[in-house]
Amino acid sequence: MIEIGIWKRWREAREQPKETEIVSDSLLRALIGETKITAEEAMSIPTVAGCVGKIADTVASLEIKLYHRNGDAIEEVTDDKRTKLLNGDTGDTLDAFQMKRAMVKDMFLDKGGYAFVHKSNGEIVSLHYVEANRLAFTYDPNPIFKDYKIYCYGAYYEGWQWIKLLRNTRNGYSGESIVDESKTFFETAYASLLYEKNLVKTGGNKKGFLQSAKKLSTEAMEALKKAFKRMYSDSSENVIVLNDGLTFKESSNTSVELQLNENKKTNADEICKMFHVPPSIISGKATEEDKKNYIEGAIIPILDRFATAINAVMLDEDEKNDMFFSFDTTDLVKGDIEKRFGAYKIAIDSGFMQIDEVREKEKLPAFGLDFIKLGLQDVLYSPSSKTVYTPNTDKTSKMGENPVKEEPEKKEGEEDAD
Repeated sequence: MIEIGIWKRWREAREQPKETEIVSDSLLRALIGETKITAEEAMSIPTVAGCVGKIADTVASLEIKLYHRNGDAIEEVTDDKRTKLLNGDTGDTLDAFQMKRAMVKDMFLDKGGYAFVHKSNGEIVSLHYVEANRLAFTYDPNPIFKDYKIYCYGAYYEGWQWIKLLRNTRNGYSGESIVDESKTFFETAYASLLYEKNLVKTGGNKKGFLQSAKKLSTEAMEALKKAFKRMYSDSSENVIVLNDGLTFKESSNTSVELQLNENKKTNADEICKMFHVPPSIISGKATEEDKKNYIEGAIIPILDRFATAINAVMLDEDEKNDMFFSFDTTDLVKGDIEKRFGAYKIAIDSGFMQIDEVREKEKLPAFGLDFIKLGLQDVLYSPSSKTVYTPNTDKTSKMGENPVKEEPEKKEGEEDAD
């Protein structure tokens, strides 16, 4: 009888349903490195999408111009076909704005932004943007004399056939995305987004557990599970009738739930720092100082990087000494023009900058003025001819000529001669 009783209790224990379930916590998986975030997932984070979109649109909207150095003067070249390819019709399905925008986006989220420079008879005829994930590289392992080829769609190409907009590159052909650079942070931020999504899908209902005064049958437990699943889903059914003897005990909120909103704001600010974008730029509450910091911190370095990449492959070797492509930032810094021109005025009035020097900085043709503005505002001096011109009296004199004679000192008691 004892053995039969033991066997009965063992069989009942085997039939007792197990209530332990493994809950997949996306945030925990992110923290221990089990989740690898993709570029598409990173772009689902609102602040990432905002920063990438803002920077890409800003860069793509700027016109690229070609300049020629003629001695000390810098002149714009207006009749070159290459500027039309860089600003209008690229000869591809993407126009210049779309091409530049896509390249900036790939620079942040992939190994770089790439555009193939198509030449015919030595002349550039079209530019073709290519997604970074469609490219592969073969390279020489020599760390000093680096060499590589780019493989695309069954063919190998030389590096000088591509405009390459790279970020944090160490080899000259591929860079590091901002997601790979700070992958733990972005994985955690994305996991927080998924956690919030899960809260919304469950209707924000509190978590908890059921307490029963008596043992429930398997059928009753399954019915309760289905009812609670419907209540925690995004359906309209959010009422459960508990039978006699059943009570619901609410579990306490986790630290993640309690700090969710605070963490979202902190994560957004940290993402803005990574992109060098003031948070006020994204929220639309930027001051003039914020806009200046955005231009200097987030935009200008990319423009310099982009222009350098263009100059490397779109200029002939004999053009590289006296010609260069550059982004026209006039519209970008309109809000700062008054301050900049005010500084130029002080420099000119003080005499340590001349009008042609200012025009050179602004990439404008020189007037060819061979004069220095002196402290006296109505006197002009020519260093080459050592000539002084006074407009008020319309007189010209030469430095060193007709020196003023010193009168001899009069002795005491002497009178002036009649």
